Amino acid sequence: MAPAAIASVLALVAAACGGGTSSSSSSGGGGANTASAPGITATSITIGSHQPLTGVAAPGYDEIAPSSKALFDDGRKITYNYQDDAYNPTQTATVVRSLVLQDNVFGIFNGLGTPTHLAAQQFLNSERVPDLFVASGCDCWNNPSKYPYTSGYQTDYTVEGKITGQYIKNTFAGKKVGYLYQNDDFGQGGVQGLDQQIPKSSVVTRQTYVPTNLDVGPQVAALQSSGAEVAVLYTVPPFTALTLAAAAKIGYHPQWVTSSVSADPTTVGGLLKGTSMLEGLVSSSYLPSPNDTSNPWVQTYMRIHNQYVPNPPFHGNTVYGMSVAYTFVKLMQQAGTNPTRQSVVNALKTANLAGPGLVPISYSGASGYTGVQMGTISGGKLTLSGPRYTATDNGPIGTFNGTQPPPPSNL
Repeated sequence: MAPAAIASVLALVAAACGGGTSSSSSSGGGGANTASAPGITATSITIGSHQPLTGVAAPGYDEIAPSSKALFDDGRKITYNYQDDAYNPTQTATVVRSLVLQDNVFGIFNGLGTPTHLAAQQFLNSERVPDLFVASGCDCWNNPSKYPYTSGYQTDYTVEGKITGQYIKNTFAGKKVGYLYQNDDFGQGGVQGLDQQIPKSSVVTRQTYVPTNLDVGPQVAALQSSGAEVAVLYTVPPFTALTLAAAAKIGYHPQWVTSSVSADPTTVGGLLKGTSMLEGLVSSSYLPSPNDTSNPWVQTYMRIHNQYVPNPPFHGNTVYGMSVAYTFVKLMQQAGTNPTRQSVVNALKTANLAGPGLVPISYSGASGYTGVQMGTISGGKLTLSGPRYTATDNGPIGTFNGTQPPPPSNL
């Protein structure tokens, strides 16, 4: 365990991140450590979050925050107060207000969900509270003129959909395509990207669901009756499992293609009591596959996982939780010796946040990771292959050939 007394607030996170300290021109000031902002003392930083620890979106997603906390605990520097909102926007608003007004957290970190976090975004910005690395690919987090305190993290759904659509167009040319997606900004963003690449004439049906209705049988039947040979899912993991189970029940076996958030094999396979229904499913990622044990980041995360949260299996949500925690720590290093809420938001615009991602992460003209790599599930494991693609919502698709930096040696 790292010592409790440290030289500056910035050093609180340095050990967890393994890097050196630096200051920014937007710093809240130099010198000795001080209680420079709500949630910051001379020896601790307290952040909060809303997470679906219960409810329809809990399976798999409920393990993200403990994984983030494990990386924070590896340095014993950051207090992470995450609360259950059951993936219910009304509860999200209550949880976030309590964290800010009663618990006095420095900022909200990685609040999960598009419909849920939309219920908190206006409040956080009106209170000028850092709203960092929202766990959703909605492009609504990339609106600095209206919501300057909010930032995304993962590749936005429109960019991901565009790259996925290009893959479908090239790999399954001439096939009939059907969509099933969550009827909110999550699913609609993905479809917006898909439609930029997949010919309109190829799309034979568009089905939607709402997370309050667990019966997707009618939608799956509609996919089958439409003749869709490729079925694209923008679904949260429990609804991926429900969809695959409903399809198996009626003997419908298309080529499944999903969003990066939809089909973690361990999570969905756990819900289905096995991964056989996932065989051959195509998905994508902007982070290394948890099955790539040759990757130094995965090796590091496995060590931390085994030490701090050994009971849940190691899977994609573990990699995600630790990766976003590392990014937060990296940002805090660059926010000044005595960071303020404003200095953190300012630092984000120019911070070097290179880390575990397969593609660049940017907060200049984008809000988070900027692309994905495609992959296929085989034997219960996601194997990524082929080019790493980057894009913007309305720009061309390009390839990224850069290298991934190694994790700090003392992480």
